[in-house]
Parts: sequence; C-alpha cells; structure tokens
Amino acid sequence: MSSARSSRILPREQGAISLDLVIGVMAFLASLAAGGVLIAGRSASSWESGLAGRLTVQILPEGQAPLTSEVDAALAVLRATPGIVYAAPLSDADNLALVEPWLGRDAVIAALPFPRLIDVTLAPGETLDVAALDQRLKAVAPHAVLDDHGRWIDRLRSMANSVVLSAGLILALIAIGTAATVAFATRAGLAAHREIVQLLHLMGAQDRFIARAFEWHYFTASFIASAAGAALGAAAFAAAGGLDQVGLGGVSFLPPLVLPLRELAWLGLIPVAAALIAWATTRISVMAALHEFY
Repeated sequence: MSSARSSRILPREQGAISLDLVIGVMAFLASLAAGGVLIAGRSASSWESGLAGRLTVQILPEGQAPLTSEVDAALAVLRATPGIVYAAPLSDADNLALVEPWLGRDAVIAALPFPRLIDVTLAPGETLDVAALDQRLKAVAPHAVLDDHGRWIDRLRSMANSVVLSAGLILALIAIGTAATVAFATRAGLAAHREIVQLLHLMGAQDRFIARAFEWHYFTASFIASAAGAALGAAAFAAAGGLDQVGLGGVSFLPPLVLPLRELAWLGLIPVAAALIAWATTRISVMAALHEFY
C-alpha cells in the first residue's frame, strides 16, 4: 500500500492548523535569514570588487581650503607611477555627494573645509608598493594621505562572515525547533489515534506501515505549510524591492533588500528541507513510540 493511501487511515487531528501555522512561521523566518545571507554576500562581493584595484589620496585642508599646489604635485607623482592608469581629483559636487547620506545637503555643510580627494585606478592585476608610493607622495605633498582600502575590504569580509554565521545559527535553531514541534505533534497524534494504531497492529500491520502513514501525513503538511511561509518571505523581499525602486527603500548607503529571481529560487529549498526534517523526525518518533507501546 502506498504512503498516500496509508495516510488516509489517520483522520486530521484538531491541532493540525496550529502545527501548520508554526511550521509556516518558521519557514518565513528561515526565508528571511536565507535572504539576508544572499543579500550580504552579494553586497560584500560588489563592494569588494568596487574597491579592488582602486586607491584614494586625500589632501587634507590647511585652514579653509586644500593646497592646490599639493593636489597638482600629488597628481604628477601618481600619473608618473607605472601601473596607475587613471588619477583625477573629485569635484566639490562629488565630495558633497559622498557625505550627503550622513550629513544631508546644506549650505553650511558645503562651506566646510573638506579634504580634496583623488581617485586612482590601477591596471588590471597590478599591485603597487603602497608604502613606497606613500613616501613619494609625502615628499611632494606633506598633507597627502594614501588609502588602499585594505582596511575596508577586511571589514566587509568580516561583516559578511558574521552575517553568514549568524544566519546559519538562526537556521539551525529553526531546524531544531521544527523537529521538536513535529516530534511533539507526532507523539500527540499517536496518543490521539492509539485505538486505530492498536487495531492496525492486531490486524498484522507492521510498524513500518504505521510509521509510513504518519510520515506521509506530516511530510505533506510540513511541505505545504513551509511553502506558504517561504512564499510569504519571497513576497516580503519583492515588496522591499518595490519600495526601493520608488525611493522608499530606507537608508541610501545600506544595500537594497532586494532578491533577484535567480536568488529567490533558492528559497524554494526551504519547503524541501522542512518536509525532509518532518519526515525523518516523524519516522524516528513513531518507531520509538511503537517500540515502547509493543
């Protein structure tokens, strides 16, 4: 007899809706955690690739404005350095655009003595002796500060690793909670249907047949409930993407909470994982309980 037919022997218990709700909520939380990992990984990779092969030189202001002579001297050194394919100062508008997410756009802010920034691009695959370049810059521009973005790249990697670790712990707790919930529901179902189980046992039904009925029941219920929860999580990311497109996505310097279609597809693994956890937990719980009963 198939699993689907054997599961019809068991009537749907009264607490099934509560179990479906709990599993659906856990699947929703799992989809948020998984989506957070995808967003963090993609954003960190994008930021890191944007900083790789780039340098920034700051000419710190003295008094009310940066020294134009130092800017010109630094540009001459940079453009004469082998491996550098581009070096140009940022305009005042570009400087204001960099601080606008934190400070806003205001006439008082525009009057502040910002350092003059020089954007530097290296040839693909090129590596420079940053310390030696910094010394040459200091010789002609004492107020120059060279930044190879290594500190920020390390921070981005650390942040991405922290997000992945935290999400992994959350997913592990969700999996344990799902297994515990299904185990409790299975025990309760066995107790509620004990007369049916005893009758089947007296009629010669093997433990595997009885366990299969419970397995299929909780497998399908968990898959449907978790699919609904994962779909709700996907809808939440889609809604966040819609808000971002109309300019309501939140803080501009944070990554958009958007999952493209190819990443949303990964959330489809959540119902599969939930159903497999429910199947394995149910089999172990039922077989253990039947050994206790008989």
